[in-house]
Amino acid sequence: MPTTRPASFKYFETSPEITRLAVILYIRFPLSPHNVEDLLHERGIVVSHETVRYWWNRFGPMFASEIRRKRVQQLHAFSKWKWHVDEVFVKVNGKRHYLWQAVDQECEVLEAVVTKRRNKQAALKFLKKLMKRHGCAEKIVTDRFASYKAALREIGALEKQRTGRWLNNRVENSHLPFRRRERAMQRFRRMRSLQKFVSVYSSVYSHFNQERSLTSRDTFKLTRTAVLAEWRELGAP
Repeated sequence: MPTTRPASFKYFETSPEITRLAVILYIRFPLSPHNVEDLLHERGIVVSHETVRYWWNRFGPMFASEIRRKRVQQLHAFSKWKWHVDEVFVKVNGKRHYLWQAVDQECEVLEAVVTKRRNKQAALKFLKKLMKRHGCAEKIVTDRFASYKAALREIGALEKQRTGRWLNNRVENSHLPFRRRERAMQRFRRMRSLQKFVSVYSSVYSHFNQERSLTSRDTFKLTRTAVLAEWRELGAP
């Protein structure tokens, strides 16, 4: 699995701190490259929107890969209690595609996969990729879509499936930030670019999503500081 190395910034005149700032602004918030250019200019940093787009394409996947690697290592140390799995349609160049997403019991996005179809084969592809990276949960919460049942039966995990009204609200709510980001980007033109974006976006969003409504203000501030410190270490010597 590729990771972010100090050599990644070797041939760039701009400091890694500015690059990370541009990438986090673009990925974490519903901003366009032009918006990021304006925000950086306000801080005395002069870069073009094309540079912001290039940085996102160059460093975004590497940052996400490093975040994902560390998160997988941490998750392996704990019992995998419950997964919530769901899919939503996404328009790509005017054609309907499907974004499959899984979150854990703490609303952390574990995996995101884009497919052209919504059937047993697509569900099987998604679940196999999810289980290959994260093992198998004690419970897998889905809606009543028949393809989930067929795919879980083939995998041999049908007894883990749980369905019911409102049980899957956790993953359905996790689609909302992506929908806001999708509108800001004026949708997608290629399936490959959509898959690349959701893979990076899901990792970065989970890294910074601290569920501030569930913790005290002091705890949230400490956690936020720790998360930012981890982000600044990506690509550091």
